[in-house]
Amino acid sequence: MADLAVLMIDVQNGYIAEDRVRDLLGWPPIWRLNEVVSECAELLAAARSADVPIVYSRQTASPAGLLAANPRAAHHQKIRGARLPALTAAEREWRSQIMDLVAPAPGELVLDKTRHSFFTYTELDPILRSLGVQRLLVAGLQTNVCVEATVRSGLERNYEMAVAEDAVSTDGPALHHGALNSMRVLYVEVAPWRELIAEGAQWDRAFTTPNYGRDPAYWDERAVAALAQTSD
Repeated sequence: MADLAVLMIDVQNGYIAEDRVRDLLGWPPIWRLNEVVSECAELLAAARSADVPIVYSRQTASPAGLLAANPRAAHHQKIRGARLPALTAAEREWRSQIMDLVAPAPGELVLDKTRHSFFTYTELDPILRSLGVQRLLVAGLQTNVCVEATVRSGLERNYEMAVAEDAVSTDGPALHHGALNSMRVLYVEVAPWRELIAEGAQWDRAFTTPNYGRDPAYWDERAVAALAQTSD
């Protein structure tokens, strides 16, 4: 896949499951964090072996602070600020760094972003165009936030998008699976990363799977109801 690149989204120390800040905010730990980070590490190794370009995103605060935040996000930050311990500059820096297990190799790009989508206010798009990339395999954190926002932005820019379902996660299985189905409905390829990066992978599930991403129970209910009306 000469036209393929891997986007590794926000695999930063701030997401470590025992993170005291998440606990103080009442947020659950990231679901299957250790397993997902291990899968990300294996995906990165496979991509490097196949000479597939890798671009990392790193979520950071805007230099403009709350002035650059949307109003609801700014309000939320003001409310939660009083509940959080003061972090030293070293602690803040550590939280922003990529986890050691999935650290970039020399020469791999790491772009800072201040919004959910990796494409917003970054140079990601021109970099990918310069590399001749048309297909993007997305992994990292969080499924329903920065991963999904990046996938939607990529679709708007006419990239073929895929998500490694075993190398992404979020605050629990319900949000994770719901976000994957939301992306499936948009014709995103969702599968284990080994299938997506394999030589000759077709990325055709979105076109060959009936009702891709839709709730089978809901469709079954409608089928039963339609059958009942027909029999009447």
